[in-house]
Amino acid sequence: MTRLEQLFNGRLPRLVMFDLDGTLVDSVPDLTAAVDSMLAQLGRPVVGIERVRNWVGNGSLVLVRRALAGELEHDHVDNGLAQQALALFMQAYAGSHVLTTVYPGVHECLEWLADKHIPLAVVTNKPSEFVAPLLEEKGLGGYFRWLVGGDTLPQQKPDPAALFWVMDKAGVSAGDALFIGDSRNDVHAANAAGVPCVALSYGYNHGRPIAEESPALVLDDLRALVASAAALS
Repeated sequence: MTRLEQLFNGRLPRLVMFDLDGTLVDSVPDLTAAVDSMLAQLGRPVVGIERVRNWVGNGSLVLVRRALAGELEHDHVDNGLAQQALALFMQAYAGSHVLTTVYPGVHECLEWLADKHIPLAVVTNKPSEFVAPLLEEKGLGGYFRWLVGGDTLPQQKPDPAALFWVMDKAGVSAGDALFIGDSRNDVHAANAAGVPCVALSYGYNHGRPIAEESPALVLDDLRALVASAAALS
């Protein structure tokens, strides 16, 4: 029996939803390049990859505001400046994403789920205009039936609206669905939707261990979700 089946009392879920950045792909190098380009155009010092890694996960506007603030807290950033900076960031981030890489184990996990005919979705706070092109560029586009970006609905994670939206489209109840992510926003959204959450330890959680959020399961590699539990012991 796999860890996935253990989560569902010996059966398989009828829907699996994934976060994108920090879960399926390591996009921080390209995000950092765009953030630093934006800052340089505004005559500000660049911030680099380690700081950006701690700031992602709440959508592009919040990332830009954090970069302008130089820290996680960004309430004091001028809204007009933030909108100007966001336009520069979006322009810099558009196009190919050659620095973004697919995490080890992702292809194998998605192939296993596809072979079981389990419908898959992506639910991310990344602007929707980037989601499908990025998945296609990284060879992941054919796996997902539904894509929800950060501007697809009025709400973003940690609000559970996107999870409810996908479950409604799939005709699946919360007890038959799974969400896989890497941040507190993912865990909180899943909890609010009544959906179990598997969290990846390698992603972006503002510098904190994701286990602190008490997801249903923490994994270091998505292959461990679909491998035989006996083989892992």
